Amino acid sequence: MKAFRLDRSAFKAQTAEEAANHSPYYARLSWQQRLEIALYLNSVAYNFPLENPPKMDRSKFKVSSRG
Repeated sequence: MKAFRLDRSAFKAQTAEEAANHSPYYARLSWQQRLEIALYLNSVAYNFPLENPPKMDRSKFKVSSRG
């Protein structure tokens, strides 16, 4: 996975409302690209390496039948 970098040459003067409207940008991306961005943001928020995400603790769930 490639590292995301801040493009410092891309700047546009805008209002706070315009700056907060990110949906048109993300609407142009494929669902795979949006998923990669979500994984990257989660790795930053929860401090884990992208190459080795934590495994889900399956002991916290149980399966039961409705029979």
